[in-house]
Amino acid sequence: SFFLSFQDQSSDTAKNFIAVAGTVDDHPFAITSSEEVFSDYKVDTDRIVLFKKFDDNRSDLEGEQSEKDIKKFVTSEALPLVVEFNHETAQKIFGGEIKSHLLLFLSQESGHFDSYLSGAQEVAKGFRDQVLFVSINADEEDHQRILEFFGMKKEEIPAMRLIRLEEDMAKYKPDTTDLSADKIKSFVQSFIDGKLKQHLLSQDLPEDWDKEPVKVLVSTNFDEIVFDKEKDVLVEFYAPWCGHCKQLAPIYDQLGEKFKENKNIVITKMDATANELEHTKITSFPTLKLYAKEDNKVHI
Repeated sequence: SFFLSFQDQSSDTAKNFIAVAGTVDDHPFAITSSEEVFSDYKVDTDRIVLFKKFDDNRSDLEGEQSEKDIKKFVTSEALPLVVEFNHETAQKIFGGEIKSHLLLFLSQESGHFDSYLSGAQEVAKGFRDQVLFVSINADEEDHQRILEFFGMKKEEIPAMRLIRLEEDMAKYKPDTTDLSADKIKSFVQSFIDGKLKQHLLSQDLPEDWDKEPVKVLVSTNFDEIVFDKEKDVLVEFYAPWCGHCKQLAPIYDQLGEKFKENKNIVITKMDATANELEHTKITSFPTLKLYAKEDNKVHI
């Protein structure tokens, strides 16, 4: 990708362009005020242009040309309309200015890229500065953890999900398995319009969830048990693969035994990788929270 600014080099836009160039190492930048070059590239006013070897080969920055606008243009337009997720692109995807991503889970072996990619690219043009479109080859063993993160099985492919990577991360699931261009467009537009409800993972409530001294929580029974104003409730948020959680397990079971006859204290645990809560986000394992009776104030 090659960024070229057609400017009077003393202009404010040129200065903004040069400032952004100083912060970006992986793309060449150039600036020109040559009338001949303006003519060759059919530019009749000050303009910033990206020349690239994919999609439509050229993108022009329209509208405002502040430093922030130029940087956003650089980080979004230097990527294809639909970026394939891999080791090389991961940092550009997650480190870019656009924090809302449409993820297309496709199988290369099943020909899904040929079936759906062109339609997705066409839709992506209309959302370029709002949502980044990303394709993920579900055949890759390295990508199975991503499927698990969204509570998906490989049998569900092809599928799409939306994720908002702001401070309060949120995931969204469509009500269809259809990946036609119209369905993709409708899903993304509903997200932008604020019409989608977060998709929260939840396990089925086990029949014996309260059999042992340490009670088992899932998303559906969490509020009922934990926000009981007559009881103090201790919750361990754990991950099945977490080594520290496994080390804590026997100690935590002993704690449950100690308080099993106490009607005012409840010891509980929840697999936070398979059960998500709209009001509580867990980022490390294990996490222990004590929800006090009466006001349900959280003590960490």
